[in-house]
Amino acid sequence: MSDQSVSPEKAATIISGPDYRKLLILAGLIGVAVSVAAWAFLTLVPWIQDAVFTDLPDGLGFDEAPWWWSLPVLAIAGMITAWAIARMPGAGGGIPANGLSAGVTQPSALPSVLLAGLATLGLGLVLGPSSPVIALGMGGALFLVNRAKKDSPDQIKTIVAAAGAFAALAVVFNNPIIAALILVEAMGLGGATAAVIALPGLMAAGIGSLVYFGLNQWSGLDSSAYALQPVQLSALGELTVAELLWTIPVAAIAAGLTIAMTRVGKGLVPVVKRKTFVVVPLAGIAVAALAIAFSEITGESQYAVLFSGSRALNPVVNDAATLSIGTIVFLLAFKALAWGISMGAFRGGPVFPAIFVGTVGGLLAANLPGFPEGAAVPAVVAATLVAALRLPLAACLITLLLTSSAGIQSATLIVVAVVTSYVVSTKLMNEEKANVESL
Repeated sequence: MSDQSVSPEKAATIISGPDYRKLLILAGLIGVAVSVAAWAFLTLVPWIQDAVFTDLPDGLGFDEAPWWWSLPVLAIAGMITAWAIARMPGAGGGIPANGLSAGVTQPSALPSVLLAGLATLGLGLVLGPSSPVIALGMGGALFLVNRAKKDSPDQIKTIVAAAGAFAALAVVFNNPIIAALILVEAMGLGGATAAVIALPGLMAAGIGSLVYFGLNQWSGLDSSAYALQPVQLSALGELTVAELLWTIPVAAIAAGLTIAMTRVGKGLVPVVKRKTFVVVPLAGIAVAALAIAFSEITGESQYAVLFSGSRALNPVVNDAATLSIGTIVFLLAFKALAWGISMGAFRGGPVFPAIFVGTVGGLLAANLPGFPEGAAVPAVVAATLVAALRLPLAACLITLLLTSSAGIQSATLIVVAVVTSYVVSTKLMNEEKANVESL
């Protein structure tokens, strides 16, 4: 639905009408159902991770998972994901290298999306839950509407699908406002149309959030490993000229690194399409090899390279002072390359890996003179996020909340970083497109 499809006058009529009030009630009910499904998905992912990487090795008599453990596990993840891509409707969902997909997911695609998402996230690939959860929200909402009234108008189905996505994504970010902003930007909504679609979405997300918190308290389980958690940074004092000047080149470098990893992913896409059952398992083995190499070189855990980075984010920031510059460089390089491979061969979302890579890049940049951690981390995270997502407002808000401990002064650096990165990444993408068209 485009902005031009609903005039302000028509929007006012729609919103004030009795049918719209019924739609808001429906959105609230959908928020309940979708949030339960999203909570179950997000709770199952860390359970699989713990079962495969901790409980199973222990059950086989190992004190801990041996160094080679991730090789067969990620190969199996590749085989499962390959089956979802090649043999099931929906091909496992959108390709992560293409960004955060906001296209409508049909209910028939949900089994492949869930299978690929659980295999990818649960077995250690470097992607997050945002895209599978958005798909779950949309597809689940459409399934409910089709069951209740199959002949509903397409406009109603669009609004309901968006409401489902709002509710599901709010569980990931532990915040309905972030979810709303991401999806409004990703769907290209504005003006009157944004109001018509966003109100049911906010209703679904708000009520769904209550259900999510209630489920956590009732069950004793939670999905906090996949909820956005602020990192603890040193407070930033008054802004300095040095901090502002460092932000521009550092953001440009972060944009270049992110686009390079996206190109790695996009380069794998046609190869995966031709030889899915060969390339996807090999891609999993390659990611495992990167994690093993990082551990052998630095003596740190493989798990810093594996997974989305949500669980390792705060530990890395807290331990940054004890890590050598070489270890941070290797972590940034190996994690970024594993992310690039995962974006092309597997299925999941780009948000949490972008946050982790940006945070590690910020810790590295904090070694520059006059560029403290409280300035460097917000700047690099913002630059990495906007280059990966192509959503500048969402990148600003996510970074501001994630790095709130640095203080409100960092907002200026975040905005400068987002603008710089967006311009640089757009230029790089346009050059890539021109090169492809010239071939």
